[in-house]
Amino acid sequence: MSEQKEEVDAQDTLDADAAEQSDDVHESVNIPVTSEELLESDQTEDNDSELEPSSDAGPETGAKGQSDRSSSSLDSNEEQPVEFDNVTQLAKQCSDDYNLTFLDKIKSIKESLKTSMIHPSATVKVVLPVGQEIIMPFKIDSILKHLKDHFSYLLNVPSDVLQLTCAGMILKNNETLLQHGVKAQDIVQVEIFSTLPDLYPIKRIDRLSDNYQLITVTVQTGIGQYQQVAVEVIKSDFHKPFLGGFRNKLTGIEYHNAGTQTVPKKIPEKSNVFSRDTQTVFQRKKLLQTTNTTSTQMTKIGVYVSNMTDKLITPGKYFTAAGYHAQRLEAVIVLQTYYRQWHAKKRVENLRRQKMLRLKWEEEEEQRKIREKEEWIKLDYYRRHNPQTKEDFELLYNALELWQQEELVRINQSFTGAERKAALCELLEKETQIITCIGRHRRIASMANQEAMIQAFLKKCSAPKTWRRLDGKIIEMDTQFTIRARELKNIYKCIMLKNLSQDERLDVLLTLKHTVKEHECKLTHEILELIDREVDLMMRGVKNDNLEGLRKRIATLFLHYIKTPLFNPEVARHRKVPQDPLKFYKKIYFCHSCQLYLPSTEFAISSTSHRIYRCRNCINLDNETRQRESFLKYKCLLQRLYYSEADYEDDSTIAFLMQLQDIQYLTENIWASQSALSACNELNDLVMVRWDKSLEWSPWNCILLTKNESAVHLQLTSIEEGYELLFIHKIKHKHILAKNYFSQIPVLASFIYNNAEIDEIRKKYQPETGPKIIESQSPNP
Repeated sequence: MSEQKEEVDAQDTLDADAAEQSDDVHESVNIPVTSEELLESDQTEDNDSELEPSSDAGPETGAKGQSDRSSSSLDSNEEQPVEFDNVTQLAKQCSDDYNLTFLDKIKSIKESLKTSMIHPSATVKVVLPVGQEIIMPFKIDSILKHLKDHFSYLLNVPSDVLQLTCAGMILKNNETLLQHGVKAQDIVQVEIFSTLPDLYPIKRIDRLSDNYQLITVTVQTGIGQYQQVAVEVIKSDFHKPFLGGFRNKLTGIEYHNAGTQTVPKKIPEKSNVFSRDTQTVFQRKKLLQTTNTTSTQMTKIGVYVSNMTDKLITPGKYFTAAGYHAQRLEAVIVLQTYYRQWHAKKRVENLRRQKMLRLKWEEEEEQRKIREKEEWIKLDYYRRHNPQTKEDFELLYNALELWQQEELVRINQSFTGAERKAALCELLEKETQIITCIGRHRRIASMANQEAMIQAFLKKCSAPKTWRRLDGKIIEMDTQFTIRARELKNIYKCIMLKNLSQDERLDVLLTLKHTVKEHECKLTHEILELIDREVDLMMRGVKNDNLEGLRKRIATLFLHYIKTPLFNPEVARHRKVPQDPLKFYKKIYFCHSCQLYLPSTEFAISSTSHRIYRCRNCINLDNETRQRESFLKYKCLLQRLYYSEADYEDDSTIAFLMQLQDIQYLTENIWASQSALSACNELNDLVMVRWDKSLEWSPWNCILLTKNESAVHLQLTSIEEGYELLFIHKIKHKHILAKNYFSQIPVLASFIYNNAEIDEIRKKYQPETGPKIIESQSPNP
């Protein structure tokens, strides 16, 4: 029994010494190593110098040293005397087990360190030409072709087109970062370029993963010493919980209570929860009320207690439940009063703000209308004083007609007899002078427009071929025909220049002569003859003013030379006249007014016309001499109709079949040239919109309104709710008039009637063209 007790005590002492020894070992890193690991160890002690190089003897020797130390510690322990041999034996056995376990742990740690250093990596900062930086780890002993292939996949660019540079040096595919002096854990910057930026441009990479990212952080390691460290950032899908907070009443900024950013640990799922221990509830009863012993002292025999400090308490009025509810009701009424006051103030403030915004909007609308009207007046004034187009001259003739009508009324009212005839003669003379002035302006404008058309035609012929690539860039290409057209354009431009010296003019004529001499024909001979004549006259000292006619003839003949496809092949693509005369003769019509045969494009055909009678020039000439009407306002009205219908995008077709004469008839005869609501007769402010916006626009589904009225009309959800029945009946009556007029047009009639009704109408009005059978009637016997 005593021996067992001694063994147990010795074992306890040995465990304590071993634990104490293990702590010392951890503190001093004094571990036994093998012969293979002896060269790699950084910390050694004196007692390790006796280790043998053999791998088998190393652990035994270490264990023996540990046993010696254990035995010496046992000698120093004087609390319980034990036998030295038994304690030494037990300590040796325990020390051997401990050393073996500790050596296995050290070996596993070193192997993990070795495996981590087998493939050292560096941080590579890849910079793209678009300014994007990508930071990623890369092995320093791997070839750079792997990095190039990785970015070739991301950029969708062939790898042989990409080029890597580092510090101005071109990196080859078979090179590594280690060959360029990059060590493990270093940060190196690499630029990527494309050798063919036009065909394979480098774009920004948008599909990189956001869950993994490397950032470079500058850390101060000493005084004036900094080091860049690559830090891996891993984004988690953990959202910060709302833990409450408060809001500043003055600024309105919300402040949330702080919370930890650590991702909470996931609660492990329990495999077996169907047990009595987890389902049983243990109850425990405990008294929470503590006892408090008190006592009172009253006056009695032998005891006197003074009543000087006593207070007389009388009962008050009883507070009933009804009184309590009445008090609460009064408090609620007070709260409702203040709340309603606050709500009324807010509502009044909102109404006041809306009123201010409404007044401001109305003022802006008035200013806009005034500004638009001023701009229209300025434009009309500019057109009258500087007419350039056909519409401008229509305005002039319309103004002349209005002035002539006013003067005629004034003369008829003011004069009679001979005075009236004299005033009418004077009026006719003034009208003649004005018409002459308008004709002079028209001639100047036509010459300027003709020269502008010639320059635009030459520019179009000499323009290079252009097309758009898939990446949006425009490619231009010059052909031999466009280069030839550009040379002829430059020569024509030089011919038309004025205020040139005699030498410069001779150089231009010499260039023209060499250009024209390339072809032999009647036109070129005539041009050469005129050039020689001008040179001869210039040498004789003739003034430039006297040579204007000759120079104009040369320019006209050279323009005819440019427009000939034989001399300028590029012109054939831009000529309106077809090369085949048979195609040109197919659509030729006869004008009964000017007695000319003209193409179909020279005739204005309305929707209600049945035959072709007069061309456009004859119609305009008749308008200028008789009616003198201006169709500019109707053209603007028709243009606004086209734009409004194009915005619906519902494939409406009837609106785009309407011509100028149709919209004029619809405005003047059906809607009386005024708004259906406000009777506004300013055509510049009127638009023709759909009556029922769910249906396609047509003359029998439209209404003439101002711009503001049309905006409100299109916002209505139901016509019956927005207008009265009398107004709706009036609009439908106008629609019936328009339908009766436009049903005469075969194209529009197909939209009004169905196919059966159209066939019936055709049978009714179409004459029978079939052969008639006449039966002979025999005489009655």
